[in-house]
Amino acid sequence: MALASSGSLAPAPWRVIVTRPVLEARSWADALQARGVVCDILPLIEITTLPEPAALVQAWQAVPDHLALMFVSANAVRFFMAARPAGLPLPSCRAWSTGPGTRAALLAAGWSEGLIDSPHEDAPQFDSEALWALVAQRVQVAVACALAPSKPSVLIVRGADARGQLAGRDWLALQLENAGLQVLQAMAYVRHAPVLTPVQQNLARQAVGDGSAWLFSSSEAAQHLLQVCPSLPLAQAWALATHPRIAQRLRQTGWGRVDLVPAGVDAQAQSIKSLT
Repeated sequence: MALASSGSLAPAPWRVIVTRPVLEARSWADALQARGVVCDILPLIEITTLPEPAALVQAWQAVPDHLALMFVSANAVRFFMAARPAGLPLPSCRAWSTGPGTRAALLAAGWSEGLIDSPHEDAPQFDSEALWALVAQRVQVAVACALAPSKPSVLIVRGADARGQLAGRDWLALQLENAGLQVLQAMAYVRHAPVLTPVQQNLARQAVGDGSAWLFSSSEAAQHLLQVCPSLPLAQAWALATHPRIAQRLRQTGWGRVDLVPAGVDAQAQSIKSLT
């Protein structure tokens, strides 16, 4: 899959390199540019369909039985909803998301707004901890009202890595299990390192030394950059991280400058402009 850049390759003051998967990268770069931040995109996570979707289709059969479906990303929503068997209605259980992009994907897929639990778009972090703060009380009530020995269940819809293993953190699953819920997981798509075109390789080499800021909302994207461009002089490069865990990982892998920025687009744009 060829990856695209959304702007020119000429160096620009406080240019930001957006590294999200291609659809999210384009929309996020557009949002930042509308707020005065010059952007290029270099998607460092490639999203593809499952090689064998039978298990995902089967997961749909149990959807009415779940207390909630938790989606880790907008792509989790898109691929899960695309696998809905003909004749099955839209889910009527609650949907959980960790951020506004996933929430928007749920609304676009037809999910009722009143059934979506998601951190506010102005929240300082979009992560499992922020989501848990919203749903913990509802979970406790559901567990208390359940008839023994049955347990309410939550299905977490997420991606798989290139080896077909579940990708991402298990923190929320552990909280749910400790609260007394049954946690099931479904893989809806596969996340790969991209194959960069010569133009994109040139962009990567240029951007580590021209003052550009690499925006990471995933440690996986930073890891993929090391895989596809292993000789980049990261000691002279500047990275922006949307979460402290990502910032820590970037520092561990040798980035010369790492700044933490808010997750929301408005606050993020303001923060980026204040750093330059």
